[in-house]
Amino acid sequence: MITSKQLRQKYFDFFKSKGHALIPSASLIPENDPTVLFTTAGMHPLVPYLLGEPHPLGRRLYNVQKCIRTGDIDDVGDSWHLSFFEMLGNWSLGDYFKKEMVAFSYEFLTEKKYLAIPSERLSVTCFAGDADAPKDLEAAGAWEKAGVPKNRIHFLQKADNWWGPAGQTGPCGPDTEMFYHVRDIQEKSTPEFEKYNKEGTFCEIWNDVLMQYNKNEKGVCEEGKQKNIDTGMGVERTVAVLNGNNNVYEMDMLKPIFEKVLELAGRKNGKVGAEELRSVRIITDHLRAAVMILGDNKGIDPSNVDQGYVLRRFIRRSIRHARLLKIEGAFCKEVAEVIVKVMGSVYGEVERNKARVFNELEKEEEKFSVALENGTKVLERKLTFLDKSPKKELNAKGVFDLFQSYGFPLEMTIEMCKEKGFSVDTKGFDELLKQHQALSRKGAEQKFKGGLLDNSVETTKLHTATHLLNEALRQIVNPNTSQKGANITAERLRFDFNADEKLTDEQVKKVESWVNEAINAEADVKMEIMSVEEAKKSGAHGVFDSKYGEKVKVYTISKGNKIFSKEICGGPHVKNTGELGKFKIQKQEAVAAGVRRIKAVLE
Repeated sequence: MITSKQLRQKYFDFFKSKGHALIPSASLIPENDPTVLFTTAGMHPLVPYLLGEPHPLGRRLYNVQKCIRTGDIDDVGDSWHLSFFEMLGNWSLGDYFKKEMVAFSYEFLTEKKYLAIPSERLSVTCFAGDADAPKDLEAAGAWEKAGVPKNRIHFLQKADNWWGPAGQTGPCGPDTEMFYHVRDIQEKSTPEFEKYNKEGTFCEIWNDVLMQYNKNEKGVCEEGKQKNIDTGMGVERTVAVLNGNNNVYEMDMLKPIFEKVLELAGRKNGKVGAEELRSVRIITDHLRAAVMILGDNKGIDPSNVDQGYVLRRFIRRSIRHARLLKIEGAFCKEVAEVIVKVMGSVYGEVERNKARVFNELEKEEEKFSVALENGTKVLERKLTFLDKSPKKELNAKGVFDLFQSYGFPLEMTIEMCKEKGFSVDTKGFDELLKQHQALSRKGAEQKFKGGLLDNSVETTKLHTATHLLNEALRQIVNPNTSQKGANITAERLRFDFNADEKLTDEQVKKVESWVNEAINAEADVKMEIMSVEEAKKSGAHGVFDSKYGEKVKVYTISKGNKIFSKEICGGPHVKNTGELGKFKIQKQEAVAAGVRRIKAVLE
């Protein structure tokens, strides 16, 4: 039996013994990667360092990172998919490479003091090679040397064993993945391995990304100047399979939440049907994800855009499935209290922010209850009208309008129609929903196109300008101004900050003028590595919490004795503000209670 706490500690002990430095989990809201809404892996906060920036703690790092992934949200409810999960990771930033990493992986997986997995219950995969890069015989050879026989080393194509780049250009390369045999069974060939893996007989527990190449603007993968290692081991899945569980909801971080939902549904005996089980799992997963987002120090609220929209979807989908389980009234806080107790023991910010978590959940639950009530009235009117129709079917547009305008769940529409003797055009609804999602996805792809991995020069300039904007707001609007979020593409910066009211036209002009004064001064941008205490004493701005390691980078923008900005930051910066051009604010808007947003460009 192994617990999540034991797995984390074993991982930490192992990589500390290999000369790695511990870095804290970053926020779920990315700072340096605008290509994603949430931090989906431990590598996102490390993008600048993977591109060559020196990390203050050195070239060997490890941590456990909290992550959100929404690409598989429709699969949540099965045995293994999760929206929120913890990822153990270690990195080599231009230090050791394939042979050393494979040796580390095998040692951690098989040694008695660590995971003690019998070697015969491990299989691995490597990149098969294509026009971009050759077959990865180096990684395969390292596995064979470590102790994995050839018949359990499988070469797969790019879809399975290749990472990146995250944008149009940037670091990329093959990966090698490790699979645990859930049942004591051996494959005889690669096709048989793929069959067992698809069936769940083999389960991937660790992935070593070998960033060997850099994809240039011509689309060619060339040998990278800095070769990196980036690994990922999912805590929930690894604990579950090592304990012989057939799903993640049996592991120690999820089981108490799952059991609380069962209790609220009146199923304390655990006897639920397949569809009910799916609903219990969805509520468990989605409310945990919602609590972790709300409990993050970045302070995202439910809304209809960006991260707030995803958060709202997690909460409302939970409520929808609660109603399917006949859980009536407000229930989110009850479940959230269990989640805070479990997750707050690992991520202290969740415990510290629990009052805000409970408050936002209750507000969103109340809003959605009203939406459901209004949607029910509209549906009943539609059905009264349809009662005169011989077809007795609610058309796709009617279903979609309820879904889009009132957030009315399809399942509830079907259930209510069935009760009154009507059918629902679900096929037509699915088509309308696909069209809507395609348009939304296209818009999101355009919105988040670019980023540090696509155009590091332009985003670096805008990132530096963001520091100046933050200081200008402190100087002109409020000395207690602090960043609440940021998104930078190659075309513009977007900066969220605390403010109770709209900036006046005069304040906007003064902020622009202050930033441009710093730019025109051709101020130098200098970086120093120091301890957090030293950074505090030096007057550097930063949110002094667990997001920082023992050593931090402090960027000072100054000309002579005049200091324009001094902040703790891990992102990329120009050497001199004279490189920036003219700063122009395009728009300001409210994004949440007490939070405003500025969009600006460099001309």
